[in-house]
Amino acid sequence: MKEGLRELSKTWLMCNRWFMVARINTIAFQGVDVQNIDVQVQISNGLPAFTIVGLPDKAVAESKERVRAALHALGISLPAKRLTVNLAPADVMKEGSHYDLPIALGLLAAMEILPKEEMEKYVVLGELSLDAGIRAVAGVLPAAIHAGANDNSLICPEACGGEAAWAGDVEILAASNLLQLINHIKGTQVLSRPEATLRETNEATRRIPDLAQVKGQESAKRALEVAAAGGHNLLLIGPPGAGKSMLASCLPGILPPLSPREALEVSMIHSLAGALAEGGLVKSRPFRDPHHSASLPALVGGGHRVRPGEISLAHRGVLFLDELPEFARGTLEALRQPLETGQAVVARANAHVTFPARFQLIAAMNPCRCGYLGDPDQECTKAPRCGGEYQDKLSGPLLDRIDIQVEVGAVSLTDLSEKGEGERSAAVSTRVQAARTRQEDRYRALGPAAQNILINAHATAELLEEIVPMTQEVKTLFTQAAERLKLSARAYHRLMKVALTISDLAGGAEEVTSAHVAEALSYRRLRNS
Repeated sequence: MKEGLRELSKTWLMCNRWFMVARINTIAFQGVDVQNIDVQVQISNGLPAFTIVGLPDKAVAESKERVRAALHALGISLPAKRLTVNLAPADVMKEGSHYDLPIALGLLAAMEILPKEEMEKYVVLGELSLDAGIRAVAGVLPAAIHAGANDNSLICPEACGGEAAWAGDVEILAASNLLQLINHIKGTQVLSRPEATLRETNEATRRIPDLAQVKGQESAKRALEVAAAGGHNLLLIGPPGAGKSMLASCLPGILPPLSPREALEVSMIHSLAGALAEGGLVKSRPFRDPHHSASLPALVGGGHRVRPGEISLAHRGVLFLDELPEFARGTLEALRQPLETGQAVVARANAHVTFPARFQLIAAMNPCRCGYLGDPDQECTKAPRCGGEYQDKLSGPLLDRIDIQVEVGAVSLTDLSEKGEGERSAAVSTRVQAARTRQEDRYRALGPAAQNILINAHATAELLEEIVPMTQEVKTLFTQAAERLKLSARAYHRLMKVALTISDLAGGAEEVTSAHVAEALSYRRLRNS
């Protein structure tokens, strides 16, 4: 009996000497979260075939042709066997071209060209070209952070090495082609560790105008300063040519720079979107200004392959929506939840993907379609009805979430002809930074109750009673004004936050005074909220 089993075992081994399995670690992206994917490669007897299973999309299914061509460019022929690649877990959709490199390395390990045990310590991602080059892919920075958190090393394209280096103390192999990578693993070549670099994205390198270039509009400049100091949403309403877009484009110049933690958050989102400069890191606050024809997925995120939208690319920065009523109604209404929660949730039948979206909304609009409502010399014959119809495109709940609403008048010829410059952005930025420092100190002193809150705009309603010091007289004034304006509970709390920011700009007064409340009330003009 034992002899029969021994002979059967020998026969099985001879028939299955090409039954080999190798495993390579890679990842799948679910928003900014990263999920482990096990690339299992099996070479077995049977009719020659190359099959990829595990719910791959079109780009992953085409990997076999790129892998076959890349190996052929190195003089490596795939065996005339049955090749099966399983991407586990099988119930997770696999999207993107970054699976090319792990599949190729899995095949090389299964063919015993590379050591199997050595390859299991790496997280691998990269796209292959037909000449065995390794092309850049999106999402290398979050992949590197994930690898470091799990005590793994990372293999990525050379073009993404500088980006991956920001993940910290992680062993990184960044190769420009497959041959370099094979030689390094086999010990015949040494790849040096990539250096972290500071190259900016296109949004961050744009020229930011100085506030001194804006003629007149002193009240609008003040509102912009208050919005910058507290991170408040701002709506500018005025005729064409009043300088609304110019004012909005000046905002990044008075905002404080990103902290290291914020820079890493923003860079991870831009990396997932493929918008991060080669080997770069975002160090300036984003400024995104999509056209009013932008679709809902473009603004909020989504698409066939879920990608972050404009509101996520504006995370920790500014989202500027010019000609606000010209955006589609459904697109604008989709902003309501992200403005409250700081997250963009893309719902699918099989999954929910969440992207960070803690942005500051700056919007601009004309008072009516022709733009000259209130000017008897230029307004159209439908005034004032046209103004009401135009402004009705903005819902009350959306306007409730905009803390500061300012009317921007036309610039007079006297203001345009003045030769002197106004206050420069650098001076305003100093006051904004001082006000934000006061806010950070205030919320840190509150401990866990104010965790992750750094500016007034993000304070919860529960905290406001504790952090907004008012005399009984000022509280009465505030309550009476809110009742007269018929403010909603949300608008009431947002008004309180604006008053607190004005107090912070005034040097951190011990109490919020009636003057601070009056100025905050002057910023709630549209529809009386």
